Amino acid sequence: MKSKRHTPEQVLKKIAEGDKMLNEGATVSEVARSFGVTETTWHRWKSTYGGIKGNDVKRLKELESENRRLKGIVADQALDIAMLKEVAQGNF
Repeated sequence: MKSKRHTPEQVLKKIAEGDKMLNEGATVSEVARSFGVTETTWHRWKSTYGGIKGNDVKRLKELESENRRLKGIVADQALDIAMLKEVAQGNF
């Protein structure tokens, strides 16, 4: 089965729907099954996105994209350093 990535907005909507279902008496396994995810995923979503409001999602996306960009920069620098070390040793 192919895994599906959910956007933070989708996760927030599903958490709200799931909380309504839980208040109506459904179990966590029933809620998770209705969304097509595992109980572990449901609990991870609750811990990650449980207290987040709509505008916080935008900030979270910005931070994630900035983090991705910075990781790329660090990876490029690591390659440059490795290349310079190899050239300095004369192993080219």
